[in-house]
Amino acid sequence: MPMTHYMELLAVNQPWNLIIFMAIPVILAETVAITELFILFSKQYQGSLRTVNRVASIAGGVYFTGVFIHLLFNAVIPLTVHGGWRGAADVIAVSSYLAGIVPLLGLALLDLGLIGRKLDAEGWRKRHTLFVAIFLVVAHVAMIFGMLDPNLLMSGTPAGMGHMAH
Repeated sequence: MPMTHYMELLAVNQPWNLIIFMAIPVILAETVAITELFILFSKQYQGSLRTVNRVASIAGGVYFTGVFIHLLFNAVIPLTVHGGWRGAADVIAVSSYLAGIVPLLGLALLDLGLIGRKLDAEGWRKRHTLFVAIFLVVAHVAMIFGMLDPNLLMSGTPAGMGHMAH
């Protein structure tokens, strides 16, 4: 079955690509999301939970910046220049995955104090939580479209006609 470049990236060079491109960024981002929920509901804005949240935010943003740069120059640009995209699902999956740079880098910059310095505590928490929410959305869009057969969204292929379950 044909697959998107997103799924191909995760499937080749096992288990390393899965660890490098999925496990590490998602574990860091999910750590931020889970600790964010506990912090917001418990109103414990200081302490060890906030430290874990901050460290995971910064590490996730810095790490994913490296992933973004690597994939931009080694996948996105060559695929675009050479017409290697496998249809809309492929482009949506890869673009959504790489869009994770916005919220992950935003979290890191916020926790490093490089942006949002003029926000009050509530505004800062809202911005931080918004970045977490944006990451969850783009990551899930990437996963959903990444798992599609790229032929499903290509013109000229009737939906559901590529593969039939028996």
